[in-house]
Amino acid sequence: MNPIVPLISSGVAGPLGVIHLPRLWLKVSLEARGRLAAGYPGAGQGYDQMVIDGIGLTRDAVIKFIRESRPTYPQFEAWVKKHATKLNQGSVDKLNAAIRGYIHDDATRKSILSANGIADDASAPKDAVNLNNLDDWKEFHEAVLKH
Repeated sequence: MNPIVPLISSGVAGPLGVIHLPRLWLKVSLEARGRLAAGYPGAGQGYDQMVIDGIGLTRDAVIKFIRESRPTYPQFEAWVKKHATKLNQGSVDKLNAAIRGYIHDDATRKSILSANGIADDASAPKDAVNLNNLDDWKEFHEAVLKH
């Protein structure tokens, strides 16, 4: 079984409107089955933890539910609705704004742009969501499409 690069963007939301939540579900699901591509954490300390904290979940409970129940995404969102303590519109809006507004440090930005052959100029993406997309697409191309 080949490892899988998670191609759901951090900028994608499911029906609950929480961006990055679908990506978190996918990464933890893939990791639980030994299918997550190297270099990707199932539940990392960046956006993953921001989402977990931002809607009032506990990291261990999220991981345990996904590992043990193998939910579809709608089943995961139903579980989230039952367990999240901060799923009101204000909390979701604040979390989504924080994710959209996160900017990688200069070294990370330069590394991702360089790896993709993109000049680090005024037209280059600066936000982490778009830079991470470029990184994912490059990793996918390397793993699946290049050979």
